Amino acid sequence: MHRLALRDLSNSEGRLAVNSRFTDHSGRPYLPFVPNTPSPCFQDPGDLQGERVDCFLAGDSRVNEVLTLAALHTLWMREHNRIAEALNSLNPHWSSEIIYQEARKIIGALHQIITTRDYVPKIIGREAFDLYIGPYGGYDATTEPSASNVFSTAAFRFGHATIPSVLRRLNQSFQEHEHFSSLSLHKTFFSPWRLIKEGGLEPVLRGLLGTPATVVSPENLLTEELTERLVVLTVPGGLDLAALNLQRGRDHGLPGYNDWRTFCGLDRIETRDDFREVVKDASVVGKIMDLFRHPDNIDVWLGGLVEEPLSGSRTGPLFSCLIGKQIKMIRDGDRFWWESEGVFTLGQRVELLRHSLSRVICDNSEVKEAPLDPFRFGKYPDGFLLCDNIPSMNLEAWREEPSPGMM
Repeated sequence: MHRLALRDLSNSEGRLAVNSRFTDHSGRPYLPFVPNTPSPCFQDPGDLQGERVDCFLAGDSRVNEVLTLAALHTLWMREHNRIAEALNSLNPHWSSEIIYQEARKIIGALHQIITTRDYVPKIIGREAFDLYIGPYGGYDATTEPSASNVFSTAAFRFGHATIPSVLRRLNQSFQEHEHFSSLSLHKTFFSPWRLIKEGGLEPVLRGLLGTPATVVSPENLLTEELTERLVVLTVPGGLDLAALNLQRGRDHGLPGYNDWRTFCGLDRIETRDDFREVVKDASVVGKIMDLFRHPDNIDVWLGGLVEEPLSGSRTGPLFSCLIGKQIKMIRDGDRFWWESEGVFTLGQRVELLRHSLSRVICDNSEVKEAPLDPFRFGKYPDGFLLCDNIPSMNLEAWREEPSPGMM
């Protein structure tokens, strides 16, 4: 896919491309369809007219895998275009390319802020965050910022165990939607038609805000929706995500669980009793040891996943270490990191910090209430605020007076 396919080059406003056939009930845009149609995404079995809804096109090919991913991609496309429109009004002398690049730069900064400020501390715990990541000290040209094999192939796949078996779709009162019922997870795979024909983003976004992530438990790691019914369009039948994760680690030549514990300065696991210290669940320890015979044989994804979570975190000591070290490298080795000298002005950095994922949801959907921190679950209405009371960045900080030669 050529990156220009994602841009709207028909005007001078620096926008991303949107769907030319469908908008939601409020006129808000959806993602464009892939250029090669008909695409393999599933269709609405109840549509007797056969009006096709093809796969969405986004910067990541996985956009159609599950409805929640498609909703978030759509949300960020709308946010880019909202910011581009505001920048165009503030700086009418800017070219389409400048508007596009500045909006893209802001979106990138928001992703960095939301990930490191709001998400990662809850995943690895505040103590591990301070230990492995700590305060920002500026760009370090000696740091390698690319994703490590063990992070992308094992540690960050801890999230597969937090996925619930049901995608809840909720109404304005954050109750089960009257028209669009909640769905078994496998019914949301490669089904973008459900966003367009079943109420837009709002029921899905409210479901995300109003549903806690699944608690990882060693005796029940992944829902059967992922281990029995996972869909990959190019492969017939249901796949098993846990088996895929284990096999991927082996295909990538990842060292085993114990080697990574040594890498992180943790004690090696030599016996069942050692394993009991970090897993707690005796039956799980027994099953794994019976299968793998010796702790040196345990795959890092499995070993890391069954560890008892650290206090205030969703991961055990190994994954907290591997994720923490990776986030620090991504931050310190990025010369365009939002806090890096010269990337944004001080005033712009202050405004960026006022923004949040809840504000992005409020600005780009018809959701009227959200928690101040959408990553912390609260049962509606506890902790939910009207969108008018959720802080927003002021883009006036990006106003630039045109130079005399540009008038």
